[in-house]
Amino acid sequence: MRPGPDALESYPHRLTIATRWADNDVYGHVNNSVYYYYFDTVVNRWLIDNGLLEIGKSESIGLVVETACCYFAPIEFPDDVVAGLRVAKIGTSSVRYEIGLFRNAETQASAQGYFVHVYVDEKNRKPAPISDIMKKKLNQIGQSGEIST
Repeated sequence: MRPGPDALESYPHRLTIATRWADNDVYGHVNNSVYYYYFDTVVNRWLIDNGLLEIGKSESIGLVVETACCYFAPIEFPDDVVAGLRVAKIGTSSVRYEIGLFRNAETQASAQGYFVHVYVDEKNRKPAPISDIMKKKLNQIGQSGEIST
């Protein structure tokens, strides 16, 4: 069964992203592939801002292994997108991030989805356990508080 749009308040972390002229497709709205750029942006920006990712220097990195998106209403240039972020599940070496995209000041998601990062050693690409520090920070944006691992 297809989920309905989530409310903005269900996402503990938010980032505003400006759409670009190039984001629109020939149909006059943001192309569906661009939504995944927004997903990547809110997650990686949160990781960087929380000291969990230092590009080119981190010993472990997250690789996207699964993703999905449901679309409810169009977003178009020159809208601002509020990307809401929460963590739904923390595994030994994986995290399921859930993202809602909200158009301008709207409080119902225009699109929402998820992606799963598997954290691997940056050099050998083998799964690496998530640190206790990272788990603690991920729990701060958990869907309903502390997430069991």
